[in-house]
Amino acid sequence: MKYDSTSLKLPIENLEAEDYLPLNGTDYIEFYVGNAKQSAHFFKTAFGFQDHAYSGLETGSKEKTSYVLKQNKIILVLTSSLTDKNHINDHLIKHGDGVKNIAIWVDDSRKSWKETTIRGAESAFKPYTIEDENGKVVLSGIKTYGDTVHIFVERSNYKGVFLPGFISHTSKYQPENTGLKFIDHMVGNVGWNEMDIWVNYYKNIMGFAQLVSFDDKDISTEYTALMSKVMTNGNGRIKFPINEPAEGRKKSQIEEYIDFYNGAGVQHLALATDDIIGTVSKLRSRGVEFLQVPKSYYDDVMDRVGKIDEDISPLSELGILIDRDEEGYLLQIFTKPLMDRPTVFFEIIQRKGAKSFGKGNFKALFEAIEREQENRGTL
Repeated sequence: MKYDSTSLKLPIENLEAEDYLPLNGTDYIEFYVGNAKQSAHFFKTAFGFQDHAYSGLETGSKEKTSYVLKQNKIILVLTSSLTDKNHINDHLIKHGDGVKNIAIWVDDSRKSWKETTIRGAESAFKPYTIEDENGKVVLSGIKTYGDTVHIFVERSNYKGVFLPGFISHTSKYQPENTGLKFIDHMVGNVGWNEMDIWVNYYKNIMGFAQLVSFDDKDISTEYTALMSKVMTNGNGRIKFPINEPAEGRKKSQIEEYIDFYNGAGVQHLALATDDIIGTVSKLRSRGVEFLQVPKSYYDDVMDRVGKIDEDISPLSELGILIDRDEEGYLLQIFTKPLMDRPTVFFEIIQRKGAKSFGKGNFKALFEAIEREQENRGTL
């Protein structure tokens, strides 16, 4: 067993990846939203996130306000503008509510910025230090697809609740969590013929290696198609599938996303759970809507995936999909879009050994998406 050069000394899962950019895992995901307070209430109520930290007028922030929510290892930052003229508003007008920053936990932010920019990454901002009575944090950023930014967060010398400038935030309303554990992967949608550009970006700039690829023969229906490649760092803590449209008779979900998001961006976050039946049951009871596959999907699914630990009945009732690879099997389900525009959504996933991404479910899943597109008049 080989181990990487992070302070955590994590086992290397993908030996083809390089190790000049050691990454410990996801730090946080920041959404730019129209109303951070209301968005925080939504993610608490619907998905079981808890109040964690806050920044706004009360902390001296005059330009923006941010609510930080947490559930186990998942941290969401929901940020809104407090003024009429700044880049947050520009982002909202162009994209609607969506992911702006993918923050990655590193041991050395300055080194991470240097290693990526010397290889061709465009800097979003140079390394700088923020500090308060709880210590200091070093931040730096590079640009990736669309207007999305990767922030390198070095927090080994910080003992505060989140970041300097934030205070601990709790309220009397703390809904029970729904069993979501960590971010399994994050998917980016890019434009026509751009997938390999960004695959090479993650390979050449961040040292990632390709884990798996899917072409339009794997991901196609009667009407639409797309292509996808999954990039991962060496320890497997960061996985970035990249999707692009492929030729089809009608407009694919990727084209619909690009149209409404006005460019490339994060399509969905896959959130891991140890009990998908319990998690999805709680989410449904709180009003979360999921894509539905036909009941006929379950007629022969057991012939395809073989023996599993779960009873098929609750899986069928909840609409949870099943797939198997050489390592084991997985259970997954996808929400409908979380925003007004048909852009960002969540995937709920439970892995029982499987390392793959549900290739056997693609056709049923995309036909379900097409039915939603038809309802929206965007197919």
